[in-house]
Amino acid sequence: MIRGQHLESQRLKKKLRMAMTSISQGCLGLKRGGSMCCTEPSTFVMRDVFRSLASQLHLNRLPSRSWRRATLITCATFANENREFVIVGGGNAAGYAARTFVENGMADGKLCIVSKESVAPYERPALTKAYLSPLDKKPARLPGFHTCVGSGGERQTPEWYKDKGIEVIYGTTVTGLDISTQTLATASGSRLKYGSLIIATGCSASRLPDKIGGSLPGVHYIRDVADADLLVSSMQSAKKLVIIGGGYIGMEVAAAAAGWKIDTTVIFPEEHVMARLFPATLGRKYEELYEENGVKFFKSAFVKRLVAGTDGRVTAVQLENGSTLDTDMVVVGIGAKPVSTPFAEAGLKTHAGGIQVDGQFRTSSPGIFSIGDVAAFPLKIRLLALFLFEGIRI
Repeated sequence: MIRGQHLESQRLKKKLRMAMTSISQGCLGLKRGGSMCCTEPSTFVMRDVFRSLASQLHLNRLPSRSWRRATLITCATFANENREFVIVGGGNAAGYAARTFVENGMADGKLCIVSKESVAPYERPALTKAYLSPLDKKPARLPGFHTCVGSGGERQTPEWYKDKGIEVIYGTTVTGLDISTQTLATASGSRLKYGSLIIATGCSASRLPDKIGGSLPGVHYIRDVADADLLVSSMQSAKKLVIIGGGYIGMEVAAAAAGWKIDTTVIFPEEHVMARLFPATLGRKYEELYEENGVKFFKSAFVKRLVAGTDGRVTAVQLENGSTLDTDMVVVGIGAKPVSTPFAEAGLKTHAGGIQVDGQFRTSSPGIFSIGDVAAFPLKIRLLALFLFEGIRI
């Protein structure tokens, strides 16, 4: 038993070293206007995750199609009577789930995806990495990073979904859920009937309050392609940039801004960058690398308010210590919040803002599952314990 625990510990240590190596190698692209790039961890486990989910769905078939057809006939607003499975959310998790449905013969004519965005699912991490590169550096653009290229899989363009018989409803959100009738209400006014439901709505960017200028023109949040396009447009003419937040988003945008030769300042309340992930010594190593490329840091700093100019656009950031930083634009990267409101209101149990699931992605309601960032999964991070208590040296 002791030997087995030791081997497991060694494997976990190796995985952590590999992850840290990946982060370090990503930072080498900073001088080229690249980003502090860490491969999305979920990419390596998505296939197993969705195979598990697919097997659960096989075991959770709801009433027969003939029963559902009789129900649907009485409701003229229901479009497709063959929707055995509906995925709410058009992000990366939905794309990988769709691939698994196809692999298991459960998609053609049976699967529907409801997406807020106007494009097919894509590898979202690219938006704060190569997507923000200067235009002369051949930045990433769709369809280059549609799901599932992040794991070496097939690029799932809109045509892929059509070819596989998957219905995708673009440009709308789900505003309500009636569990008793297995019905979804959308912002466009339509109602959708489902057999089994998968909630994959992800997160939205945390915002600064409007009363301190969080919604001023020139203040950017980044979560989707439209956000990234607006940011790139602003970066083309900006001379000064203030980034609020010293986490992944802030650091990756700062790396991109260095490539654009923008005078960039990053402010955050912690004592060093990436404080939730890195110890102080490692965080300061990254700060030194960024500073070598012209990025400035205001540590232990708190925002008081954003200042608007005569045209209404943001022109400065005032700090609680009395300092004022002039700027042409602001990027806010202070975290994200699960998009769970309509489902929580329908009675699904939540935890820490996300939809509570068990080890097989089942929510508190039979036939309803949740995956991706919106799911509060019962995961114990043993790597963190090893990192803190076993003195891993990198």
